[in-house]
Amino acid sequence: MTKLLNEKASGVYIISATPFNEDGTIDMDSADSLTDFYLDKGVDGITILGIMGEAPKLTAEESKAFMKHIIKRVNGRVPVVVGVSNAGMDNLAALANSAMDLGAAGVMVAPFAAHKTDEAIFNYFAAVDKALGSKIPLIYQDYPLTTNATISIPCLLRIIREIPQMVMLKHEEWPGLAKLSALRKKTADEGLRRISVLCGNGGLFLPQELARGADGAMTGFAFPEMLVEVCKKFADGDSEGAEDLYDAYLPLIRYEQQLGIGLAVRKEILRRRGAIKCARARAPGPTLTAEDHQDIDRLLRRLDNKLASLN
Repeated sequence: MTKLLNEKASGVYIISATPFNEDGTIDMDSADSLTDFYLDKGVDGITILGIMGEAPKLTAEESKAFMKHIIKRVNGRVPVVVGVSNAGMDNLAALANSAMDLGAAGVMVAPFAAHKTDEAIFNYFAAVDKALGSKIPLIYQDYPLTTNATISIPCLLRIIREIPQMVMLKHEEWPGLAKLSALRKKTADEGLRRISVLCGNGGLFLPQELARGADGAMTGFAFPEMLVEVCKKFADGDSEGAEDLYDAYLPLIRYEQQLGIGLAVRKEILRRRGAIKCARARAPGPTLTAEDHQDIDRLLRRLDNKLASLN
């Protein structure tokens, strides 16, 4: 039986890319090799059909087929989270229920730009929870840079109080460190349950987020082993060692976070690492120039040198 996601989730839940063939169809062979790559790097969970996974570009049938394929490949070795955000509540519920029936551990939902107020956001997630029968673990994806929907701390606290199935916050508001600190303080002050917080944004602020009370990362950086080791070092009390390791990767993390071409950079690095066969993003999607490839060559070469100096 699948172990459901709960408030104690921690570590690295990698956001999986969706690999495509040159003709734009989903490459299921690369889906297998990518899943094995993530597992070999020690991730604690895998999240599929997220924004970085190009979920909005997939048909409903493709989403279900990809979800089924990945969950089967993982075979219970780590929890699988499925992004189910959809403008239609019936569509959202159908995908969420299909995911759980196949063995997912929980689902991730983001608000929409139309949710301009705390009341609108709370009512939407209460409706999502009701549509799912108040039995499926939920993750709130707080990514206002993309969704244009910003939630306040009081609204988050209300969700924690009134929607028990909300077990995790995917925190990627930017800037958002003060929000993370406030959430942890207010939750403790009011004696509320402590939900899991995993952070995104490519890991760009991971050391600071861990220091402020995050439990790990939910992002798709092409070197998941770094995310895993940094989180482990922080958990073991070696924050300086964690930051030293993180610093070696920072130029590449920053390069991956470029708006527009970041996904193409990430997929190209995954291709170079042998995780996928083709770095294509589904159209309309970013492509890299010859100069971009030269940048990546240099960044990877410098990373190798920095890692050698740490050993």
